[in-house]
Amino acid sequence: MFRFLILFFCFTSTVVFCQNAKDIVQNSDIRLRGASSYAELSITIVRPKWQKEMNLKSWSKGNDYSVTLVTSPAKEKGSVFLKRKREAWNYLPAIERTIKLPPSMMTQNWMGTDFTNDDLIKQSSIVIDYTHEIIGSETLEGLDTWKIELFPTEESSVVWGKLIVWIDKIDYMQLKTEFYDEDLEIVNKMVGSEIKQYNGRKLPSKLEFYPLEDEGHKTIIHYDKWNFDVKVPENYFSTQYVSRLK
Repeated sequence: MFRFLILFFCFTSTVVFCQNAKDIVQNSDIRLRGASSYAELSITIVRPKWQKEMNLKSWSKGNDYSVTLVTSPAKEKGSVFLKRKREAWNYLPAIERTIKLPPSMMTQNWMGTDFTNDDLIKQSSIVIDYTHEIIGSETLEGLDTWKIELFPTEESSVVWGKLIVWIDKIDYMQLKTEFYDEDLEIVNKMVGSEIKQYNGRKLPSKLEFYPLEDEGHKTIIHYDKWNFDVKVPENYFSTQYVSRLK
């Protein structure tokens, strides 16, 4: 009877008592990625005196494989960014060549955004590479969220000295992330909003990334279509096929 009462209590009070911080982060990560995905999205680069918008299609498989095709504007149309584990290639339609990105290019901005090539390649696992602790609760977008602090483990090799992530208590959406450097000074902030349903999953359709040291700079990602657990052909992630993506 005592064991039954404990199980019943956990079932009715799961959100508060029976999930630790790592469970929450893992559930959020699983919902965000899926086994595979296909997305159509736009990226707007905002600067103090100008803006630029790109439209893209993206396919992914787990955390190791992704390929992104630029569909507009005309100047970048047909460009492809391919990630295979910790390596990356760029297909440049103007010269009809696929180039492997060397280490010297990892710190350069990706397609003029506020993300670097390194950000996209060395995406650390927020589940494996960090410790997790719930440090509070806050309301964001009208939703009750856990505020979770993440520190790198001793074994991990990651860019950030600390992350703070806000995850809602019902659908496990990551609504806000703060990025801190090795001196634990906040460097970047990412905020999610405009929540929509994608394949039955609630997710922010709009992500705004702010590099806090560059006033007036931000990158906005808006998902128009986002499908999960779709069949993606294996050859989409090969260097031989990237020039044929449509």
